[in-house]
This record gives sequence, C-alpha cells and structure tokens, in this order.
Amino acid sequence: MNRKHKAIVIGGGVAGPATALFFQRAGIEAEIYEARAEAETYIGWFLNLAGNGIQILNTLGVAPAIIAEGSPVPRMIMWNSSGKNLGEVRNGARDGLTTSIIIRRSALQRAMHDAVADNGIPLHFNKRLEQLETGLQGVTVTFDDGTSASADFVVGADGIHSATRQSINPAAPRPSYTGLVSTGGFTTRLSLSPTPETQHFVFGKRAFFGYHVRSSGEVYWFNNHGCDVAPNRSQLLATRSDDWQQRLLDMHCDDMPLISDIIRATDSGIGAFPIYDIATQPIWHRGPVVLLGDAVHAVSPSSGQGASLALEDAAVLAKCLRDIGELEPAFGAYEILRRERVERMVSWARRLGGAKLMTNPVQVWFRDLMMPIFLKRAANPAALDWIYAYEVDWNQPVMYPASGILEA
Repeated sequence: MNRKHKAIVIGGGVAGPATALFFQRAGIEAEIYEARAEAETYIGWFLNLAGNGIQILNTLGVAPAIIAEGSPVPRMIMWNSSGKNLGEVRNGARDGLTTSIIIRRSALQRAMHDAVADNGIPLHFNKRLEQLETGLQGVTVTFDDGTSASADFVVGADGIHSATRQSINPAAPRPSYTGLVSTGGFTTRLSLSPTPETQHFVFGKRAFFGYHVRSSGEVYWFNNHGCDVAPNRSQLLATRSDDWQQRLLDMHCDDMPLISDIIRATDSGIGAFPIYDIATQPIWHRGPVVLLGDAVHAVSPSSGQGASLALEDAAVLAKCLRDIGELEPAFGAYEILRRERVERMVSWARRLGGAKLMTNPVQVWFRDLMMPIFLKRAANPAALDWIYAYEVDWNQPVMYPASGILEA
C-alpha cells in the first residue's frame, strides 16, 4: 500500500476476525469491535463450512484446529418422507482435497478468536455501533457505551442486520424473509450409528429435516418449515423448548419415525429463527467504509455457504487493499470481483429453499418424481464447480489499470 492504514472492523463473528488476520498479512493494522458480550458469541447451533471456505482458513493457517473440531461431510443424501432414497449430491470440490465439515458455531468462533489473540489483534466486546462519522482524517465510530475509536477506514462485518450498512445507506433494501423458519438442536440420548462423511436431508410432508450423527454418536439436527409471516424475536423467545418439541413432532408425524425419535431425544433445548437473505445491495462501500459478508449479501443456510462466502470476501478485500493501495479504487475492485458470485449464490440458495416449502400433495409428488433427475444432473462432476472450486490465491496480485478493467 502507499502508506500504512489502520482499520476498524465492526463485528467479531467469523468474517471480522478473518478480515483482521488478512489485513495483518497485508500490512494493515486492525482492531475488532463486537456488539455482544464475549460469552454470547459462543452460542448457537452448527453450520456447514464448505471446502471453499476451508481453503481460505488454510491460507490463514487456522484450518487444522477447526477441522479437528468438525465432522467431514463430503456427501449429502436426500430422502422423501417415507424413506425413499431420492439421490445424493457432493458437498465439496470434486478433487476431494478440501472436504466440507459440519462444526458447532461456538467451536468455529472460539478458534477464530484464539487466532486473533495469538496474533496480537485487539478484539473488544460489548461495543455496539451507535454513530459513524467520516472526515478528512478518516473515520470515527462511537459506541453505545460512550467510547469511540478512529481509523483510516471501517469494515462492516456486522451481519445481516448491519448497523454499518445502515450508517452509509439509510435507504438500503431490508433483508428479505424467505418464508422459512429454522429450528434445531443436539442430542446424545440416542444409540444411532454414526453417519460418516454424510449428512442426511428429508423432504417431509410438512417440513424439511436434516441430521448428521458424529463419530461420538452425538446427533446434530435441524428443521425448516414454512411460515407465512416472519415471527419476531419476542415471539420466538416466548416459545418454550417443550412447545417447539411438540410442534415439530406434529409436523413430522407422517414422516419416517427416525425424525420423531431424534426430536423426542433432544436434550440441548430447541431454538428457532426466521431465515432472511439479502439478494442485492446497491451500495457496497461509501467513502472510507466498506461492507462484507452477511452485511452486504446474506445467503440462506440452504446453500451451506454463508460462512465460506464471508471468508472469501475477507481475503479478496485484503488483497485489493494490499495491491491497489488507495481505498476507494480498492473497494471498487473488491466489489467487482465479488458481486456477481455472491448474488448468484443468494439466488441459488433461495431456489433450494423453495423446494422445502412444498406441502401440497401434488407438488410433493412431482418434486419426489423429479428430484432424482435433478440430483443426477447435479452429480455431474462440473455442475457444482462454480461453488466449491472457487479459490482465492493470496499470492496472485490484483491488477487495477487506469482503464478500470480488473486483471488477476
């Protein structure tokens, strides 16, 4: 870069620490500010960390610790409600060199926080963004506890309900409700055989169900079901785990019995959240402020790509700043390199989610009839390369000539 910059990273989830770690490699000083208390960041269910995301973590040198905490799942098998095998699809690059894993969100979060601590990057908790002011000397952010911080630029990695996005574009399109609510949990109370390297998905008559049994016998599971109106946070918090359990048993009473067995045995408590996405944002950056991850392109969990896309963003943004130097041209290059891919992913994930909403018997019959054909097409070795074969080569420079045409 033309001079050493300092960055404020808003958000201490997966994307924020990855961004700060890449910035450090690019010679950029960074501090991370997270709105939640530290203990609140180590909660949640589990997620699919796809091979393209793991490649980014390999570049940072943190992948081994994360892989050790997860379960490899290179295969996804689909079933209908009565237990008929509809087919399978791969969950990762076809060369098999980087396998996707299922990992508890808390384990992934701890590993990322440990990495920034090991590298001497400050991470502050209980810092909720309240105000952002830009000027000739850079950016000053003020938090709700009255403290403030200044830097040359700000990265908004603060999630789907991003305060940073709101600060640079008060008229930004709001996240879109997908029509689905997700519930889930864990259980160790069943004696089920492990499902090595496999995650199972069931298109039930009223809802969608997914599960994986770890080598330890612990079961990770989730349910997606349709709801016309997005429930608000207070509604979800007011619903007890026992109530969710009964509602889910009713939803799956006509599906394969294993699903009800898992739900009954759940000992972790059952939580729920409405699924939103963000298909497009007209403004990715303004002045010395830039957005990444869910703050600018939230994708439905149906894709299994949310964390991986955010990790890709972090690497590409850092490369652009490293190689181009000036903030606005670097931010512009980052947007050009990322926008088409992430918007395509959001649209693809929404189509996948649409199949989960089918409850009309005729629709379900037709879906079950066509699903094997669709999965065979998806099994084509090249069909999913656009998802899993994407790579960010940290050592390959980003070129941004005067013409404005990117070259890599």
